[in-house]
Amino acid sequence: MPSQAPLLLRHHRPFIAFWLARVFTASGFQMLTVAIGWNLYQLTGNVLDLGLVGLVEFAPRVLFMLHTGHVADRYDRRKVAAICQSLQALIALSLAIGSATDNVTREMIFILAFLLGAARSFEMPTTQALLPSIVPSALFPRAVAAAQSAQQSATIVAPALGGLLYAFGSVWVYGPTVILYIIACLLMLNLPARQTPLNKGKATLDSLLAGIRFIRSRPDILGAISLDLFAVLLGGATALLPVFAKDILLTGPWGLGLLRSAPAVGALLMSLYLARFAVERKVGRVMFTAVGVFGVATIAFGLSTSLWFSLAVLVVLVVLGAADMISMVIRASFVQLETPDEMRGRVSAVNGLFIGASNQLGEFESGLTAHWFGTVPAVVMGGIGTLVVTGAWIKLFPTLANRDRMHVPVEEVKA
Repeated sequence: MPSQAPLLLRHHRPFIAFWLARVFTASGFQMLTVAIGWNLYQLTGNVLDLGLVGLVEFAPRVLFMLHTGHVADRYDRRKVAAICQSLQALIALSLAIGSATDNVTREMIFILAFLLGAARSFEMPTTQALLPSIVPSALFPRAVAAAQSAQQSATIVAPALGGLLYAFGSVWVYGPTVILYIIACLLMLNLPARQTPLNKGKATLDSLLAGIRFIRSRPDILGAISLDLFAVLLGGATALLPVFAKDILLTGPWGLGLLRSAPAVGALLMSLYLARFAVERKVGRVMFTAVGVFGVATIAFGLSTSLWFSLAVLVVLVVLGAADMISMVIRASFVQLETPDEMRGRVSAVNGLFIGASNQLGEFESGLTAHWFGTVPAVVMGGIGTLVVTGAWIKLFPTLANRDRMHVPVEEVKA
């Protein structure tokens, strides 16, 4: 019965293990990101370096995009994810040792950021493709939203915790991060084995490009993920938060942690709601409205000079807009449920490239525009750019803008 669905999800032990692994992995990454950003800005004082870290972390997604999906389809996804999390633990350990011996340098941070990006570029499509094999398809939309609640919970708590621990020294952030990644690794290895046979085919160009062809064949999916790409690429201000915290709002690492946590408060509330009540009607209209609010709130944040007003704007940005959360649930449900299990990794790799571009490449764009025009003008221009993209995408993807339901039967799509 439908009323039993949330109860079944809560008592689905493999999903609980998967959910906890997501919490620990996301927490480790958020703490690592706060520490790396503050550490680098302390070392160089150069706002462009904050953007370059995002670019360096994003580069592996482009370099390995086709191969990451094939690895997820050809090998045991549990083991692939565990290896990626182990590598991230080693990166955090290297930074902990470097901090303890006072040997962390700008070059070291860039090298480790590249390795971190490489590990995450293999981990993301693997874990995305893993979820449909853990829960029944009837529970999948709720599982996606619940999995995102793990991500947002970590985004709320972990950055603030990381900023607080950094006040005692960077090693106090890097050390606990190692433990979080190890726990996530053990949880992944204890998930049930994959039921469908592994793809033993060779990594031909045709098989590697299958994910790209699949997304191109579905305009609504292409429109949704590309809207998210350009909206966050232009409107995201995450990379500049160390500058706002230190130079504009005149606060310390704790303030940076709060700034990074604030948007996730609204996203968490939305994910909890979507875990209970799946989005079913007026999907396109809600999504485009939310992205528009995202742009307006970004402009408001750029013009703010008070820490508490900035936090309120960031919360409103996600509570009212919920663009990232709504589009993420819709995108994941489309892609994973409509993709055969044997090629979910390759399709997820392409999806991951869009997500990575909107985040890591967006950090580089923010750092570059801030270097050219100043921090406040860069954020304001980004918000304006998001509004322009929203209007353009309504014209370019009219079926997406007018979409009423999250899932449309194949025969209706062809018609």
